[in-house]
Amino acid sequence: MKYLRLFGAFLRASIVGEAAYRINFFIQLFESLLSLGISLAGLAVIFSHADTLGGWRPDEVLALVGVYFLVGGVIGLVIQPGMEQLIESVRNGTLDFTLTKPEDAQFIVSIRRVEIWKLMDIVLGLGVLAAALVRLGQEIGVLQAAEFVGMLLAGAVIIYSFWLILATLSFWFVRVENILVIFQSMYEAGRWPVSLYPGWLRYGLTFIVPVAFATTVPAEALTGRLGWETMLGAVAMALVLLVVSRVFWRAGLRRYSGASA
Repeated sequence: MKYLRLFGAFLRASIVGEAAYRINFFIQLFESLLSLGISLAGLAVIFSHADTLGGWRPDEVLALVGVYFLVGGVIGLVIQPGMEQLIESVRNGTLDFTLTKPEDAQFIVSIRRVEIWKLMDIVLGLGVLAAALVRLGQEIGVLQAAEFVGMLLAGAVIIYSFWLILATLSFWFVRVENILVIFQSMYEAGRWPVSLYPGWLRYGLTFIVPVAFATTVPAEALTGRLGWETMLGAVAMALVLLVVSRVFWRAGLRRYSGASA
């Protein structure tokens, strides 16, 4: 509960800070609607010439687009801002102020910055998902809903752990922002089914840059495509990456010398 209260405090501080620049809300809304419009227009063009895409029907790909925006919104809401600020604080030596706090430093750097307007992407993602399920005419049972939520959580843990590992590289290297930009570019591939890509790229998007676990796998749970092997693999990968990122974080802290060094 104390961690929830701490996150709530950071969230309130972010809301107060962003409330002074309300034009940012309309800018983010425009950007989100434009991105969604481009994605839907791309789907319309593709399916005007084909019945399936990588074995996925139009409404199933629409559900995937919804998951893509939902997960992307979570990344932009709290994961990306926190990791970018971590890199900056390591370079400037201002991480000292975080390390002196009584709470766990990893948790603080992960949630201390919240970009509240990214909630637009989450809302749009949920809307697209709802529209896709209506078009599919598919009734979601309790088990299927649990699988979707479980895979969504597993995907979020995988992406968070991957981002933390990348950001922790800043303890060894001066600038790692370009690595984060590369991930963002790779995440763009997640708006399409991973089965669409050739084998080498499918492997890369699954195990090297784990985009597939964040988008395709949760969408598979919604559309009845998810197998037990993939489900267990996603959970196992989430647990392994979470442990690895924690170990990597602690190793990075031992390299940190601080602003006073």
